[in-house]
Order: sequence, then structure tokens, then C-alpha cells
Amino acid sequence: MAQILLPSLPTLTPLAISIAIIQDKAMNSILNFHKRTTKSWTKKKTSVPYRSPLFVLLVSVFTVFFFLVLFTSYSKTSNSLLHKTINPQITQCSRFQALSGGEKFLWYAPHSGFSNQLSEFKNGILMAGILNRTLIVPPILDHHAVALGSCPKFRVSGPQEIRFSVWDHAIELIKTGRYVSMVDIIDTSSLVPSSIQTIDFRIFASLWCGWNKDFTCINDLNARSSLSESLMQCGSIISGVNGNIDKCLYAVDEDCRTTVWTYKNGEEDGVLDPFQPDEQLKKKKNISYVRRHRDVSKTLGPGSESESATILAFGSLFSASYKGSELYIDIHEVQTDQRIQSLIGKSKFLPFVPEILIAGKKYALETIKAPFLCAQLRLLDGQFKNHRTATFLGLKQKLESLKRTGHQPIHIFVMTDLPRGNWTGSYLSDLASDSDHFKLHFLRGEEDLVIQTAKKIAAAGHGLRLGHIPWINGVSKMKMHCPYQRLPDILLYIEESVCACASLGFVGTAGSTIAESIELMRKSDVCRTS
Repeated sequence: MAQILLPSLPTLTPLAISIAIIQDKAMNSILNFHKRTTKSWTKKKTSVPYRSPLFVLLVSVFTVFFFLVLFTSYSKTSNSLLHKTINPQITQCSRFQALSGGEKFLWYAPHSGFSNQLSEFKNGILMAGILNRTLIVPPILDHHAVALGSCPKFRVSGPQEIRFSVWDHAIELIKTGRYVSMVDIIDTSSLVPSSIQTIDFRIFASLWCGWNKDFTCINDLNARSSLSESLMQCGSIISGVNGNIDKCLYAVDEDCRTTVWTYKNGEEDGVLDPFQPDEQLKKKKNISYVRRHRDVSKTLGPGSESESATILAFGSLFSASYKGSELYIDIHEVQTDQRIQSLIGKSKFLPFVPEILIAGKKYALETIKAPFLCAQLRLLDGQFKNHRTATFLGLKQKLESLKRTGHQPIHIFVMTDLPRGNWTGSYLSDLASDSDHFKLHFLRGEEDLVIQTAKKIAAAGHGLRLGHIPWINGVSKMKMHCPYQRLPDILLYIEESVCACASLGFVGTAGSTIAESIELMRKSDVCRTS
């Protein structure tokens, strides 16, 4: 057995001798541990300090504490990395907020036909003005590509669902070269940038998704699966599929089934709206909705949970009068806020861009060349196909009146969704065959006036040029026109402009939003001022 030689005793203190003896025993224990002798295990444990219960307890506590600190530190670090890896929306939001320079945005999801989309656009302008946010200008969606449902029947798509549908369709329009911004067609120069700030959806989406190339011309999404997946993820996040994101995104879940937005109307917030689902509907559909008035500024403005969010995302902003109530937005007069009152007045009527108004006036002056009546006959879509008789009756009565008082033939500009091949047996067929008393005029999409106007609108690129956004450096590099871009379908808008110039009057289809738009144009006298 190895021995530790001790120094001569006269030179050592009793304490040094004791330490040396302990060292000797410890070394002997280590060298003979493999022999596992009975003797080595039967030594008194109390004779060795480091084997005392107190010593073992202290070591154990220290070891547990050490590993606890180490685990906590590792856990925090790994959770942080895991959070960033699994939750890329945090990284996306941070990047976007850095690019947006403190700007706050409002996005909404339009639906149905053009007239409904225009109505929602006006409401978007109003909401953006009240909440002091930059409005994301949407594209004009394909007719009924996105449907809301029925507010009076409490049967609508939820805000989350409709937001994602609009995002998906907007990307499809970009991909197929059919993207037309709302402000490519509607003139907002009286509002932007004097009253509100706007940003084109394509520019916003490029920044939001971190796509640092020209977003206006991407027709190869199918070939780039990574880009398609990225755009899908962007749409999912902004739609609120994964919920709100602190200080980045607030997705509004209130819709026409539960909420009527108001603003400074003097009433207590949360009062019941007069229109509620009746008991029969509640039982039949098993619903329990309660419609309440909520002040949009108090709920979503300063001091609210959503105030700090960079993006405020609504669902549909469609509203209409129904049984003495408004379906979703009841903000028509705000005398206590002159800025918003002015905004309401300016946005009540938004004309078409000059290119369209000029084309309509040109057709009236150079093609019709005479006083004329405009007949807007919606005969195929929805409820209108069941009311043909009533629609034709109004036109017939107007023409009979003109026959008694005016020169003949009476010029009639007809805009209808009924193809000429289906006119047989209808009142339109009778008018077309009676050339002695009536002369009918039609505008077709293939006519040179329509094509040339579409080219001018495409070249103008009003959507990408509108607004002043100093914090975006790459906007000037966005293409105003893509090589594969299709010409915008503007026939309907020129037809409406022609009807605005009808000096003999206008006969529209009852309940049609197109008819309402034309009436507003005529009241605003856009033909004379264009």
C-alpha cells in the first residue's frame, strides 16, 4: 500500500499532522477502492469530515442549485430561439415595423360586385380618418369572387374567413395580370393626401411579406413554391388565423351580427340596436346574437387595446339601411368633429378618374349625337331576374311619356346584363324592331373607345402613384405596367359615365347599386364638369 511520508514531527503543528493523516487515509481509500474489501467499507464514516451527513447535504444542495440555474438559463435561451423559429410572425412583424417607420395601417376585406366594393371603400376612408391610420387601398375584385352573405339573416362569413379570401384573391389577380386598384378607377385626389393617407395593396404586401423585388409583376408563383408558401403565410397572419400579435396586428372580430359602429353620436356605448334577430330566427338557426352600438374611436382608437397595433384589420365594411337601422356602420353626421364631418362630405361622392368620364362624354357627343335616355336594366343576377316585368314597366312608362312630348326617334342608351341573343320575346326586342320611334345604342368591350381608354388607365397607374409615402424607398422602382398585364375591364364604368350624360333622363333597376351610383353621378353633374 502506498504511503505518504510525513515531515519530521518537530516541525509540524497538531493541525498539520491531522490534515496529513486524513490525506493519507483518503489516498489509501482511492487506491484500494477497486478491491472492494470489507474493511474499506466498514471504516467509521464519522472519522472523515467530507462524508458527514451535513457535508453531503451541503454538496447536494449546491449541486441541485447549480443545475437549476444552468437549466433556467438554457431554458430561457432555447425558448427564445424556439419562439423565433416556430413563430416567424414575430420576426415578420419586427421587420415590417422597422420598414414602416411608425406608420399605422387599416386593412379591410371588400366583397361582391363593384358598387358594393366602392361603398366599402368609402367606409374604409371614413374609418381610416377617424382612427388616424393609413388606408390600404384594395384591388377591384372579380364580381362575387368573395361573398359576405346576408346580414339581415345573420348568415355571413366571419371576419377571419373573409380577410383570408380577399388576400388570396388579390394575390391571384397579381399573378394573372388582372390587378386593378380601386384608385385606378375612382378619383380620390380630393381626399389624398390632404385628408387621409393611402398605400397601394401591392406595395403594402411587398413590405409585409418582405418581398424585396417588384411585387407588381410576379406571374411565376406556381413555379416558385417557396414564394407561394410565403404569401400564403403572410395572408394567414394578417387575417388573424393565429390571433392578434402584440403591437403589430389587431384583427377585428366584430361584424354585422353583433356590432353597429358609431362615432361621437352622444349615446352610451353598448346600447342595443333596434334591429335584432327575432325569436323565430333564433330558434330556427339556433343563434343568440345581440347587436350593440359601439363607438369606433373608444373601441379601436386612443387608449384601446388595438391602438398600439401597427395593422388594424377589419373584415367586411359593407353597410346599408335595413328596417330603420344600419347593418354595420352608422356614421353619417359628426358635428362635434369638423375634420370627420368634412371627410364624410368629400367621400359621399367619389367620381371616376378623368379618363373614364371623358370617354363617357365623348361617346355621348360623338356617337349618339342627340339627346338620349339611359336605361339600366339588370335582368339576370340575383333577385332582379324575377322582376323583369316590373323593370320593363318603368321603362315603358318613361318612353310613352317621351313620345308625347319629344321628337322621334327617341335615342336610348341601353346597359344590360341580358345578352342580345336572349332578347327574343322581351320588351327590348320590341324596342329594337321599332326603328321609327326608337334608336338603341350599345357600348361593347371590343370597341376602340373602350380599348384606348383601358390603355390610358393602365399607363396612368394611379394606384401606384397615389399618396406620399416618404419612408418607402423602393416605390419608384415598382413597374407601372407589366408586359403580361391584361387591360382592365372598364366597360361598366364607361357605361355609367354615358348614363350620367343622358339629357332625357334615366331609368334604372329598382334595388340595383349600379342604378344608385348613376343617380349619384347625375346629381353631382359630372358630365358637365368632366
